[in-house]
Amino acid sequence: MEILQPADWVRPKGYSNGIAASGRQVFVSGMIGWDAEGRFQTDDFVGQARQALENVVAVLREAGAGPEHIVRMTWYVVDKREYLDAGAALGAAYRDTIGRHFPAMSAVQVSALMEDRARVEIEVTAVVPDQAG
Repeated sequence: MEILQPADWVRPKGYSNGIAASGRQVFVSGMIGWDAEGRFQTDDFVGQARQALENVVAVLREAGAGPEHIVRMTWYVVDKREYLDAGAALGAAYRDTIGRHFPAMSAVQVSALMEDRARVEIEVTAVVPDQAG
């Protein structure tokens, strides 16, 4: 995996401008902040984001992948201000779940998500390097 960072650009904080990778592609649909039984344990934005990230990691595990293989992540949030105000707590939840791996990332405010209680939905693309030999 190669991080694509033009030399004369300001380094982004918390994401990469681009990633180049080759291998087995894994596509994870939008994960929301409910548990394995489809129940929300909280309406708190950071709590739902943490659960959504844990759900992403669980799906990646099914493909023999981990957070380090994520090349693209898209966040859909119903309240931009809620996302921006979450700051340090959201960063801590991200690092606890994904680690210090920062893929190409976008965040988009949407008017609503399909599940009424959902505050955030996260989808990812991962690339698992081909095994040698």
